[in-house]
Amino acid sequence: MGFIQNYDDLPMNWVGDWAGRRAALTPQRSALYDSFTRQSYTFREMNERACRVGVYLSDVLGLRKGDVVTLICRNRVEAIDLYLACGKLGIILAPLSQRLKKPELDDLLARLRPGVLVHEHQFSGLISTLALPASVRSVIDIDDDSNFFENVILKGDPREVNIPLAMSDRCLYVHTGGTTAVPKICIVSHRQMVWNSVDIVATGVVGLFKKVLITFPFFHIGGWNTITPLIYAGMTGVLMREFNPGLVLELIHEGRVENFGAVEAMLQFLIAHPKFAETDFSGLKAITTAAAPCSKAVMQTFLDKGIPITQTYGMTEAGPSNFAYIARTESLDELLANSASIGTSMFHCDAKIVDQESGLDVEPGATGVLCMRSPHNFDGYLDDPARTEKVLDAEGWIYTGDLAVQDQDGLIFIKGRADNMFISGGENISPEEIEQALMKHPAVAGAICAGIPDPKWGQAPVALVVFHAGGSAAEDELKAFCRDHLADYKIPRHIRSAAGLPLTGAGKLDRNALVAMFC
Repeated sequence: MGFIQNYDDLPMNWVGDWAGRRAALTPQRSALYDSFTRQSYTFREMNERACRVGVYLSDVLGLRKGDVVTLICRNRVEAIDLYLACGKLGIILAPLSQRLKKPELDDLLARLRPGVLVHEHQFSGLISTLALPASVRSVIDIDDDSNFFENVILKGDPREVNIPLAMSDRCLYVHTGGTTAVPKICIVSHRQMVWNSVDIVATGVVGLFKKVLITFPFFHIGGWNTITPLIYAGMTGVLMREFNPGLVLELIHEGRVENFGAVEAMLQFLIAHPKFAETDFSGLKAITTAAAPCSKAVMQTFLDKGIPITQTYGMTEAGPSNFAYIARTESLDELLANSASIGTSMFHCDAKIVDQESGLDVEPGATGVLCMRSPHNFDGYLDDPARTEKVLDAEGWIYTGDLAVQDQDGLIFIKGRADNMFISGGENISPEEIEQALMKHPAVAGAICAGIPDPKWGQAPVALVVFHAGGSAAEDELKAFCRDHLADYKIPRHIRSAAGLPLTGAGKLDRNALVAMFC
């Protein structure tokens, strides 16, 4: 009898069955509180819902392991139902952002080739405009007039549908921005979700909290990266359909939230809200920031209330959680002193900083590109080996594209991007995508885009255009034109015109020069 060569490829009953395993362990423990409906669910109830959805997907729609279900909706309990049901059956869930426009969604749908499209009723108008591929056999409106999901799908047989899956089997397809105009689709395996949950718990990011607010949207990996570790740890997830600073403060005031994740812009919205001053923060134990380090001014506001802020960092391809600043003393002043640092790599994550040209490790204090390697790496970009090879090497290192430096204490500091992508309010933005949208305007002959510092969003897009001879267009007209092709957060804050575009000595677009023009 030989030994198993690779347990990642060994089908096991527990893989993907998040709902079933947790329900078996702690059936009566609180799993979810829906702030919209004010309804609570135990882990047993969540598993029963997942089983009913799974029966509908398999028995009625005929979906099988490896099929794809796309989802366009806000953070609703039905989205979690679908995630848990797909996990039982080996169906791949592909959440799509409702913030995207028709050209972006059409492109993603064509590449995903889903069997089913599930959506929230309020996005019916958007759905009706999409060019659905022939693979789509059913379109499900979650909350139409007949309340189909509640009255049909959840009235079905709660039979257990779980099948054995391997850790290497695919769990999610997650689209993400990047340095090219075409969005990337990350292949997220069950191994990635399992190990990332383990790393979050082992590193101490979730602590001993029992009630965690889910702030990140489910069309990002961040939403699933919150709910999955909570299921692992048997904690209560607090759900809201979209980020609402007034509602967040109400939930904190009611004592329903002990911890939540946020990008800095979210914290700024909380501070600026009229309810902030009167909110009782005594039940809030900690805040976890992501996407970019939190500024001292914002951090100080919460530290003054005795609320520590843990900085984290990662990317969909490498985690999505890879670094965390874990306080080394009991003093909150330490957090403020190191507010610009993302800390050190998580328990099960390797990290190195390499020279951008040679690829060799740099010494502490020198700037290079941050690379990461862990058992929660992604499995590449869907049907795109060329782009995968640019970010993932044969030894498992993920090339982040972020410039970083390590100090003498081992702390890592992010210094910018080695490529063109920038981050605005936690969203990855490709300047090339904005440039191509602008150049679709009949008056525009050329365009260049970059991100400039913004006190609220971290960075904001700006653009410079060159018009065809005899052509012209006002700034407002160009912004309105972009809105037909791009999500709102990608619309340039400012658009100027010029006789020519700034170029480097090699004749490439000079984005640094563009930033200097607007700053």
